[in-house]
Amino acid sequence: MLPLAKSEVLDNLTSAVLVCNDALQVCYMNPAAEDLFRSSDKHSAGAVIESLLYHDGSTAWDGLQEIFSTGQSITKRAAMFRIRDGSEVVADLTASLEPLSNHLVIELQPINRLLRINRDDHSLFSQETTRELVRGLAHEIKNPLGGLRGAAQLLQRELGDNELTEYTRIIINEADRLTELVDRMLGPNSKPQIGQVNVHEVIEHVLRLVDAELGGRIEFVRDYDPSVPDICADAAQLVQALLNITRNAGQALQHTRHPRIALKTRAVRQFTIGPTLHRLVAQIDITDNGPGISEDMLNRIWFPMISGRPDGTGLGLAITQAIIGQHNGMIECSSRPGATCFSVFLPFDDNATLATKSEAQVGE
Repeated sequence: MLPLAKSEVLDNLTSAVLVCNDALQVCYMNPAAEDLFRSSDKHSAGAVIESLLYHDGSTAWDGLQEIFSTGQSITKRAAMFRIRDGSEVVADLTASLEPLSNHLVIELQPINRLLRINRDDHSLFSQETTRELVRGLAHEIKNPLGGLRGAAQLLQRELGDNELTEYTRIIINEADRLTELVDRMLGPNSKPQIGQVNVHEVIEHVLRLVDAELGGRIEFVRDYDPSVPDICADAAQLVQALLNITRNAGQALQHTRHPRIALKTRAVRQFTIGPTLHRLVAQIDITDNGPGISEDMLNRIWFPMISGRPDGTGLGLAITQAIIGQHNGMIECSSRPGATCFSVFLPFDDNATLATKSEAQVGE
């Protein structure tokens, strides 16, 4: 136990603090540490630190025992580890010996949020840059395609030979195909029909579609939070966005034994998307147990025409990102073998704000 005054000081810190004995058993855990490890001080008392962690080979906690013999403090920047439920934590870790009590004091300052905000800012900038590039390319491509198609139509009228008109039909069909491809790269170009949408109904509709497409060979695991309220969204577009992600997950499981896709929903408070701190957002996690996405591909999957499959068009995730962006939301992806998770975050914005932004984007 800690002296009352010292305990009160630590209780008010925003950084997580653990106090351990020389057997690395937890003697005290402040409220911030309770939140971080998702375990109470009372429940964790006497437990060894390892019991709070997910054993994935992380070296973040190495060297603690040696502090008792050397008295030398250690500091680790951006230490990565997983807590017991598998959630990843990135934190600055400092461990030092309290000489009077001979207890180890471990302070953790989580930086997941800061890293995520920085990553999201970079992602949003990249998305906007890509969107501007695609817009410019679309304009440069569609104009000559329109002229090419028109010229082929005029030539077709002048030709009397059916064999020759077959060539003009090929030109017209290919021009139409390329125009459609460019339109798909641009994403949704119709005004969203905003209304109250139940995310669980949308997910269930998506699962029925994917289950039918893949012949019922995939196990779907549902972990829904019934307290998640309805969101303001275009139901059809939201179905398309989640369908693209879930379909990709299903296709990635072709060679996986016991293929499984887990769907989880949660309401998350005080969540930052871009420059805006939202009071409440809906989080939808779609996780498959496939082989995972390579690290170099993970940074490029959102760009148009980039696909990890030989037969992929590379447009599904780009379109999904455009749809979620129209809804003021964002997508994150984390992947390792056996666990690839796409997380969709959608704020509970009012209809007027969302409709105004959507109209502006469509009119661009």
